[in-house]
Amino acid sequence: MASTTLSDLPDVILSTISSLVSDSRARNSLSLVSHKFLALERSTRSHLTIRGNARDLSLVPDCFRSISHLDLSFLSPWGHTLLASLPIDHQNLLALRLKFCFPFVESLNVYSRSPSSLELLLPQWPRIRHIKLLRWHQRASQIPTGGDFVPIFEHCGGFLESLDLSNFYHWTEDLPPVLLRYADVAARLTRLDLLTASFTEGYKSSEIVSITKSCPNLKTFRVACTFDPRYFEFVGDETLSAVATSCPKLTLLHMVDTASLANPRAIPGTEAGDSAVTAGTLIEVFSGLPNLEELVFDVGKDVKHSGVALEALNSKCKKIRVLKLGQFQGVCSATEWRRLDGVALCGGLQSLSIKNSGDLTDMGLVAIGRGCCKLTTFEIQGCENVTVDGLRTMVSLRSKTLTDVRISCCKNLDTAASIKAIEPICDRIKRLHIDCVWSGSEDEEVEGRVETSEADHEEEDGDYERSQKRCKYSLEEEHCSTSDVNGFCSEDRVWEKLEYLSLWISVGEFLTPLPMTGLDDCPNLEEIRIKIEGDCRGKRRPAEPEFGLSCLALYPKLSKMQLDCGDTIGFALTAPPMQMDLSLWERFFLTGIGSLSLSELDYWPPQDRDVNQRSLSLPGAGLLQECLTLRKLFIHGTAHEHFMNFLLRIPNLRDVQLRADYYPAPENDMSTEMRVGSCSRFEDQLNSRNIID
Repeated sequence: MASTTLSDLPDVILSTISSLVSDSRARNSLSLVSHKFLALERSTRSHLTIRGNARDLSLVPDCFRSISHLDLSFLSPWGHTLLASLPIDHQNLLALRLKFCFPFVESLNVYSRSPSSLELLLPQWPRIRHIKLLRWHQRASQIPTGGDFVPIFEHCGGFLESLDLSNFYHWTEDLPPVLLRYADVAARLTRLDLLTASFTEGYKSSEIVSITKSCPNLKTFRVACTFDPRYFEFVGDETLSAVATSCPKLTLLHMVDTASLANPRAIPGTEAGDSAVTAGTLIEVFSGLPNLEELVFDVGKDVKHSGVALEALNSKCKKIRVLKLGQFQGVCSATEWRRLDGVALCGGLQSLSIKNSGDLTDMGLVAIGRGCCKLTTFEIQGCENVTVDGLRTMVSLRSKTLTDVRISCCKNLDTAASIKAIEPICDRIKRLHIDCVWSGSEDEEVEGRVETSEADHEEEDGDYERSQKRCKYSLEEEHCSTSDVNGFCSEDRVWEKLEYLSLWISVGEFLTPLPMTGLDDCPNLEEIRIKIEGDCRGKRRPAEPEFGLSCLALYPKLSKMQLDCGDTIGFALTAPPMQMDLSLWERFFLTGIGSLSLSELDYWPPQDRDVNQRSLSLPGAGLLQECLTLRKLFIHGTAHEHFMNFLLRIPNLRDVQLRADYYPAPENDMSTEMRVGSCSRFEDQLNSRNIID
C-alpha cells in the first residue's frame, strides 16, 4: 500500500497551510520541496521586498499575484529618486509593469526623495491602505508646503488608513494643513506614526492638537515632540488633554522628547528641571483612553509624584500591556512591604521599561517583581539607586515569565553585576542587553578583586592595565567557582535559550573580557549587536591592536551581527600628531572579524561630524573581505568604488548595499564615492558571479 505524503492533501488545504507560514526563509525552503509547493508558495505569498537595481524592474516576475505588502525602499541605488535617471515614458512603462505584476497591493514602502516618486506609483494602486515613506536626505526647499503628502491624499484618499513617517525627514508644518484640506481622508486614518528621529525640535503643541482634531479615529499615534518648558510651544498638560479628548479610541500612544531620540543614553543631572506634565493631568488622560494597550512617555524632564497616576493607569486602562516611562519620578515608592503602589499595581503588564527614574530603589524593584506577575520584557536604564541585590531579587520573582532583559547606564550595575543579577533566568532568557563596563562602580569594593586606583591607571601603561583586567576576572571566576549555593555565582552557567545579545561599549575599551563575565556558554546564540560609542579625538592609541571580535568565535551558532560604530566620532581626514584617524580606528574595531562564521552583517562605519562623512576605509574593506561566509552585507554609509571591489572576493556574497540611513544623508556624492554609475557597475560584477549553492 502506497504511503500518503503531505503532497497528497487537497490543494485547498495545502494553500491554507502555505499561507500561514510567514517567515521568508521558511517559505523559501518550502518552495524547494517540489513544483507543486513552488506554485503554492508563489500564489500565497503576501509580503515582498524587492532588491536590485531600479533600472531592472522590467525583469520582475509576474508569478506573485497575491502580494499585498510591497516594499520598494531598498532598490538600488539606495536613496535616489525612483527611476529618475530614465526618460519619462520609460518610467511610466515600469510603473505599469509593477501594477501588472502586483495588482492587489494594499501596503507600500518607498523612498521618497521628492513627490515625483509618489506621483508615479500611487495612481497604479488606488486601494492602498498603508503607506510608509522613507527619506534621510534633507527636504528640498523648492517643494511647496505639504507637497510631500498631497499625492498620498489625492490618489489613495478612498482607502487610506495608515501613514508611517517614522523614517521620513520632513518639516512639521507640512502635515497639519494637508490633514485639514483633506478632512474626510484624515478622519479615516487609524494609524499615524510621526516618531521621526531626525527632528531637532519635533512637533509643536499646536500642531499636535491640530493633527489629533483632524484624525479623531486614530488607534495608533506616535509622535516626536518637545516637553522642555523652555521651548516655544512645548508639550504640557493642555496638549495631553487635547490628545485624549480628540482621539478616545487610542490603543497605542507614544510621545517621545526629541532630546531622548537624539541621545537615548543621556542621564540628566540634578539641573534637568521639571516638565509641565502633572500627575493630575495624567489621570485625566488615562480616564479618557480606556482602550489603551501600549503607552510610551519619554519626557526628558522630571515628572514628579507619578505613582498616583500609574495607579490610575491600572484602574482606568484595563488592557494596558506595554509601558515605557522616561524620567518619571516616584514610579514605585515601596514604603510598606505588604502594600503595592505605583506601577507595581499594573499586574497585566507584559513589557515594562523604566528610564532615568532617580528615586527608584531596590525595594521598588522588588515590589514591581511582586506586582507585575506577567512581565516577559523588562528594561531599566539610568537608575542610579538600583543595585545587583534588588535587580536579582526582582528577576528571581519573575523567573518563570521573563525572557527579555535590558540593563544600561545604571551606576551600580556594571557587566559582572548585570550578569549576576539575571543569573536566575540564565536557562530561559532569550534576549539580553548589557553595557560593557568592565570595572565596578567607584564606590563599590568587591572582595577577591584586584582593585587599581585611577592614579595608578594614569601612571601605568596600557599593557599593565590589560593585565590587571585579566587578573581581576580570573580571580572573579575563581571566586564564582567556590561560592556557595546562595551566592551570586555558579560554577556551571549555561545560557541555553539565549538567541540575541546586545552590547554597548565605550570607544577605546576592549571586548575580550566578555566571555570571562559568565557569558562563555551560549550554545544557541544566533545574533549579536555591538554598539561602540564615544569620541576618538584626544584618545591614545589602544594598548592592543584588536578590539576583540575574535573572542566571539566561541559561540557556535553566531551567524548575524550588527556592528554599529556610527556614534564613534573622529578625524576622517588627517588626524593631529600622536592621534589616530578613523581608518586606523576602523582597523582596530574590525580586526578578527574574519574568524567568525557570519552569514549576515550590518555595519555602521565611524563618522566625522565636522565634514558629515561616514565612509568605509581601506583597512575596513580589507578586513571585511576576510568574512568568507558572508551572504548579506549592508554598509550604512558610503565607500569608494575600488574599496567595494574588495568585497567581490567573498565567494558566496549575494546581497550588498550602501545605505546612508542617517540624517543628514550626504546630498551630493563626491567623485571618489559610490555614485549611481558606481553602484550599477559593482552590482553587475556581483550578480555575474557564479554562486555555488
